[in-house]
Amino acid sequence: MTNDGELANKIMHPSNEIEKEYIAKVVGIIKGEDIRELKKGITIDGIRCIPKRVKLRKFDRRTNSSIVEIVISEGKNHEVKKMFENLGFEVEKLKRERIGFLYLGNLNSGEYRKLNPKEIKQLLNL
Repeated sequence: MTNDGELANKIMHPSNEIEKEYIAKVVGIIKGEDIRELKKGITIDGIRCIPKRVKLRKFDRRTNSSIVEIVISEGKNHEVKKMFENLGFEVEKLKRERIGFLYLGNLNSGEYRKLNPKEIKQLLNL
């Protein structure tokens, strides 16, 4: 890999539209109308952010929380948190599940795994 930022820029820059999938645990019960609002897009700092996909995985009335899967391609700073905050929901926990075709699996924050040759080739062809 490289430390010059070129590859990271390819992956993270909004113009390349690389999907990033997150699982968000939010305080409160997400309803259908909230999902529809997210799907239509949320304006953050004057820019409309429209997720590629939003899916309510589950909610728990006992703990007053919801688990939502959300896929974005823009990757603005704290975009997912700001989208939920705009609807009045606090993100309690946010975990990135996937960047493009790379699934992160059970990696914890700060951990890493080695890429296999096929993954490296795919990245270089972005």
